[in-house]
Amino acid sequence: MTDGGGLRLTGLVKAYGPVRAVEGVDLDVPAGELVTVVGPSGSGKSTMLRLIAGLERPDAGMVAVGGQDLRDVPPHRRSVAMVFQDYALYPHLTVRENIMFGLRVRKVPKGEARRQAGAAAERLGIADLLDRYPDQASGGQRQRVALARALVRSPAVYLLDEPLVSLDAQLRLSTRADLLALHRQIGSTTLHVTHDQAEAMTMGDRVVVMDAGRIRQAGPPQEVYDAPADTFVAGFLGSPPMNLVPGGGVLGGAAGGTVGVRPEDLALDPAGPIEATVDAVETLGSEAVLLTRCPDGLRLAVRTPPRLSLRPGDTVRLRFDPDRLHRFDAAGRRV
Repeated sequence: MTDGGGLRLTGLVKAYGPVRAVEGVDLDVPAGELVTVVGPSGSGKSTMLRLIAGLERPDAGMVAVGGQDLRDVPPHRRSVAMVFQDYALYPHLTVRENIMFGLRVRKVPKGEARRQAGAAAERLGIADLLDRYPDQASGGQRQRVALARALVRSPAVYLLDEPLVSLDAQLRLSTRADLLALHRQIGSTTLHVTHDQAEAMTMGDRVVVMDAGRIRQAGPPQEVYDAPADTFVAGFLGSPPMNLVPGGGVLGGAAGGTVGVRPEDLALDPAGPIEATVDAVETLGSEAVLLTRCPDGLRLAVRTPPRLSLRPGDTVRLRFDPDRLHRFDAAGRRV
């Protein structure tokens, strides 16, 4: 079990020359919460993790775990364990030795280190790999080795930096379920960085959306999806993302602002008020996505049931529920 410390970031800043990688980040993660962090490449997600782990030193602000300011605490003495997207395993060490490595650095007796490594491997289903080397294991198995190495440290906070990015789709899905089960079992405080929106939405108690080093919005996944704080979050979350119409256009007036509608909140209707031409039909098996174009050039994505008989060039009419529209002011903030 972990020692149950929560994580607090206050005014965190990190710059590399003129580039502000992290800019004034404030975030509280209560003990036991799993928070997913999502955003485009270069948004500061991984840099934030490295600041928490002590691999980088902030230019300003504070990182605290369990109420302790970690400003002058070296990485190996922080109650933090980080799992990297490239696993960062030592190829010349066996799986057992990789898992034991941090324990040995902390002067844990060899017998106890072996016991803890074996217990962690058993929990993650890799006990049969303990005497193999990393290159004798699959990508999914190597990821579990990296997780086991973090697990044996029993830290207050786990930092996961895109741990599933190198796995194929099927393995990523099963490993995601394993991570959630592990989190429930050990009750860890976890910050999980990902570029995968589905991963962020399905795994986190809360999701944090970052852009240009700042947190744009943080909240329960469904809340962030249903009520995006600004046009960036609205246009980033969702696949396809929200349709955003400057001035409102066919969705209704919004002088100086923007009106948005999710693709699933548009529907085909012969009597609908919006006329559009089908540019493309994306068939996804369980559903289809129509990419359409209005006479004024506006493009709208529409999520529909599967097995449509529509083809590019066909004319359709669309309707929407006014209560499902999202309105933003001239600065892009939700109103």
